[in-house]
Amino acid sequence: MNRPLSLAALFAVALACSKPEADKRPASSLQPSAASLEAFPGESRLSNITQLTFGGENAEAYWSPDGEFITMQSTRDGRSCDQQYVMRADGSDLKQISDGRGKTTCGWFLPGGERVLFASSTAHDATCPAKPDPSKGYVWPLDKYDLYTVSRDGSDLKRLTNYDVYTAEAVISPDGKKIVFTSLKDGDLDIYTMNIDGTDIRRLTTTPGYDGGPWWSPDSKRIVYRAHHPKDPTELKQYQELLTQGLIRPSKVELFVMNADGSDQRQITALGGANFGPSWSPNGKQIIFSSNFASPRSRNFELYLVNASDSMATADRLERITVFDSFDGFPMFSPDGTKLLFASNRNAKSEGETNVFVADFSWK
Repeated sequence: MNRPLSLAALFAVALACSKPEADKRPASSLQPSAASLEAFPGESRLSNITQLTFGGENAEAYWSPDGEFITMQSTRDGRSCDQQYVMRADGSDLKQISDGRGKTTCGWFLPGGERVLFASSTAHDATCPAKPDPSKGYVWPLDKYDLYTVSRDGSDLKRLTNYDVYTAEAVISPDGKKIVFTSLKDGDLDIYTMNIDGTDIRRLTTTPGYDGGPWWSPDSKRIVYRAHHPKDPTELKQYQELLTQGLIRPSKVELFVMNADGSDQRQITALGGANFGPSWSPNGKQIIFSSNFASPRSRNFELYLVNASDSMATADRLERITVFDSFDGFPMFSPDGTKLLFASNRNAKSEGETNVFVADFSWK
């Protein structure tokens, strides 16, 4: 994915790249100092916006449990495929922690913040996988990933899963006991949980179609996720045919919530378009996410808040957080709830450039 909804998946299929050198991993990455930006008119909850990365595609940036570090995926250092990085919360001390082979996605800190969980294609293909056939239209590739953990300094890489299919989108529960992830291991794109050590794997979703992008609530009792469930036999057949080719068409994705054991699955948005990247407010009462529902055929994704208790919410029940005419996505609140981390095309110096930003967030 790139989580099937990372920037490469949302805006363009990934570019093929040449085979990297063994362990092509720079000791560190130099970049400009963090830069301050003004919020756009209408972004009343945001202030003191700071740009943390500069150049390339940088996305899926998520906090460590103590809020001192951030892990993200990036195509910096001349790469065509994402690798995993860690930096301090102010953007300093940026370091690549993956080995430079294949591509990576969906990084997440383990309890204590000393190790990072992420998905990588390295065991299946050490090169960047080729882009899908353009004749298929707008599709995401479902490349073969497995889950790994690595020390925050890039040492001691350990493989956690051994599947010959797409397995990614992993997030660790706040209580540190469980991992939730998406996998094709049983023939469809479904959500699973397992213990932090990889044992006790349980399938949570069974409805035909895509279920993914899961995210734990602050109390580790609920999971928000995105899903597309074909509505009729023709649509289901088209979905399944693409799946056999390792592809998925992501134009219609809504948000759902379920209990941690998979029970009480409930659709919370009915917006149309692509709704993705959901995460919880610190009190567990709201969900922030990215959507292009206002213009489903465009690349204009904005951030919105919706009540977690809602059902089939339409636009009139949302609060819009960002006001920008291109991409804002992958939002995550800091552990103390005072800051919002997100990826955006704002202040881009070249077409397709996506960077990581942090802003003070007002709950008043």
